[in-house]
Amino acid sequence: MTTPQFILDLRKKIGHDPLWLIGVTGCVLDDQGRVLLGRRSDTGEWAMVYGINEPGEQPADTVVREIKEETGVDAVVTDLVAVTSDTRVITYANGDNAQYMDHSFLCALKPGGNAEPFVGDDESLSVGWFPMDELPEPLARSTVERLALFRTYIENKAAGDAHALFVFDGERR
Repeated sequence: MTTPQFILDLRKKIGHDPLWLIGVTGCVLDDQGRVLLGRRSDTGEWAMVYGINEPGEQPADTVVREIKEETGVDAVVTDLVAVTSDTRVITYANGDNAQYMDHSFLCALKPGGNAEPFVGDDESLSVGWFPMDELPEPLARSTVERLALFRTYIENKAAGDAHALFVFDGERR
């Protein structure tokens, strides 16, 4: 993942100390119900589009921007699915530590926009559409966890009971 400039600037002052960051995840579904995934260049794992919120940027705008930058696909946010805080401190290869509050958004294709994915930056090795029951391996752990949230939300929405999922004391509600 390319590190945003504001984080590089902060790291000059605080070194590798933990940073609390706002993250976004985009679960982009096409008209056939396939999910957009990219194979990450840093781990080789397949993942949904992730990103870090820039200062002052709305999370929904962040996810649309990240989807476009990483895959070339034009998307629109349809639903806020979950807001979750990760208790794990992630230590990156360079020694930086971070924790994230993630905003998970369900997204659709933007009418009239580009739907053909392509590798848009150095964060991905390849990108593509995959049926939800035929996902490539290996999947990133965070994608497996968040896909479970998206599936629950989509099932609830189909049953007429759609609302954002929040986690309280480790339980989804």
